[in-house]
Amino acid sequence: MSSVRDDPVQVGEDPWEDEEYESSSGFSKEQEELLDNAAEYEYFHGALEVEEPNPGDFWSVECVDVHKAFAGHRVLNGLTLGIPEGMITVVLGPSGTGKSVLLKHLIGLMFPDHGDIMVHGKSVPGRRRSELYEMRRDFGILFQDGALFGSMNLYDNVAFPLREQTSKSGDEIREIVTQRLEEVGLTQAMELFPSEISGGMKKRAGFARALVLEPQIVMFDEPDSGLDPVRTALLCKLIRKVHDEHGGTYIVITHDIASAKVLGDYIAVLWKGRIVESADAQRMFDSENPFVRQFLAGAADGPLGME
Repeated sequence: MSSVRDDPVQVGEDPWEDEEYESSSGFSKEQEELLDNAAEYEYFHGALEVEEPNPGDFWSVECVDVHKAFAGHRVLNGLTLGIPEGMITVVLGPSGTGKSVLLKHLIGLMFPDHGDIMVHGKSVPGRRRSELYEMRRDFGILFQDGALFGSMNLYDNVAFPLREQTSKSGDEIREIVTQRLEEVGLTQAMELFPSEISGGMKKRAGFARALVLEPQIVMFDEPDSGLDPVRTALLCKLIRKVHDEHGGTYIVITHDIASAKVLGDYIAVLWKGRIVESADAQRMFDSENPFVRQFLAGAADGPLGME
């Protein structure tokens, strides 16, 4: 489907960092070579193998042959992927492979040059501007750095979506915000400003804010970015706990295999703008694709050597 629109959506300052053009992928040279080999081995395996009687019943989100280029540089190159309803899906890949661009397509901040994105069975590029705004209310987003407003304390940061997009009373807002801050362990820090807290606390505050509108889909853009291994493990444990309690569809973008092991109900490996393979976590870690299997295991034995 063409992305050409009569009324293209104009967006303001983008809180995503432009990771797609970093010189370093975040993976070792050996891992990059492994994924290059995997890309030649097989694409699309398992991407949309479940057929739905009614669109949107199984797949919360579907990407079908999505292409996107900037100044001749292809970022998404025929990406086909399904995001299952009610699960935590981990899209695993290094920096520069199109992960953040993919997220922007899912919520209509960008549109594909070719192909289609469907959310709950309805095309994203085909929606009117008003329909896009309504669709975005179903999404919560945790940005890489939390994207908190520096001039607001944590309480006001978390309350911001409720004040801007609902007609709830002050007491109703306070009840919701207090509950969300309690879930992420920040009740005692609600009066602090972003400059006064750690990176891990910023992530947790951003997570609380992503949940206040009770979205059907929550997206995490590199939640482990900038965190040490201990805080990464604690954040992953928190994400898993909240999902187990409240459900919903979570989409986690990361390059960290350890995070994928903890969080992933469903895993997709993204490399150079295409999905190499996707399936439930057990099938992925037992993949018959030798490149994917070696990559996810971080194993020395496999088709990739040091040459």
